[in-house]
Amino acid sequence: MPPVPLVRVIRSGIDESVHTGSVAVADTHGALVAFAGEPGRPTFARSAMKPLQAAVSVSLAEEPDLSDAEVAVMCGSHNGELVHLRAVRSILERAGLTTEALRCPAARPLDAEEARRAREPRSEYHNCSGKHAGMLLASSRRGFPMGTYTEPDHPLQRAVREAVEVATGQEPEAEGVDGCGVPVHLLPLSALATLFARLVTDGRVAGAERVVAAMRAEPYLVAGRDRACTAIMETGPGLIVKVGAEGLMCAGIPEQGLGVAVRVDDGGTRAGPPAILRVLELLGAIDVDHPALAPFVRPPVRGGGLPVGELVAVFELQKTRTMPG
Repeated sequence: MPPVPLVRVIRSGIDESVHTGSVAVADTHGALVAFAGEPGRPTFARSAMKPLQAAVSVSLAEEPDLSDAEVAVMCGSHNGELVHLRAVRSILERAGLTTEALRCPAARPLDAEEARRAREPRSEYHNCSGKHAGMLLASSRRGFPMGTYTEPDHPLQRAVREAVEVATGQEPEAEGVDGCGVPVHLLPLSALATLFARLVTDGRVAGAERVVAAMRAEPYLVAGRDRACTAIMETGPGLIVKVGAEGLMCAGIPEQGLGVAVRVDDGGTRAGPPAILRVLELLGAIDVDHPALAPFVRPPVRGGGLPVGELVAVFELQKTRTMPG
């Protein structure tokens, strides 16, 4: 199946452009239960893999008193706000390390206000620094080499790949290098949906239960101010949501035992939130009329500094079996 229109961009009452893409909804057995477009589309998991990577780090570290904030920031593509930096530093302190040990690139905070305050790019500001801190903690506790933890043949990265195969039920089609320098896995979109279904309902992935609990308890640490992942998790009971780069967004719905993966073809970020909220609405998993979701359900299009239109999700799901919604 070809990709389909997911989100239309309306300016002054006229359809100005359209974002195409695909959606996959899968259960814990790996069965595709609903879709739009091309559910088998090969997709690099990018930052949507962070909850699984964090589960591996938590499991290997065997650190029973890790706080929810520390675990949640390991899963996060965080804004670089002070609350995020404190959690990253706390993880590193457990390992007797400083931010100098981080091998993610120097960056400025994602949050515009924090970026203005930042004097220079730093590795701890990178949105992946929590994931990297968790990998360093796990490596230190296991006696793994510390300077090469981002390499594909490092014991921690081999453990991540094994967890990917368990969580998706298949081997990655390829392995590349993510933006932060760690290995990134190429999988069908439907396999990413399976991964999220298993994360939230299935005990087969070691550390997953702890990670999911932390994301629910501290959704602000997963993203932050004005971010869709945080707003959706704060609003939707039990949901976990994680953005990935290049137009990817994923979610787990524990009450239904389902995972969702949305991929916007153009790789942009603006269409992802309305698209995944449309899926969650169609599945009956969230009330999109909640005021906190208004900026993400129909994001405004502006002209002269004022709203003159909106982004609107326009697709339906093709269901392969009876399901809620």
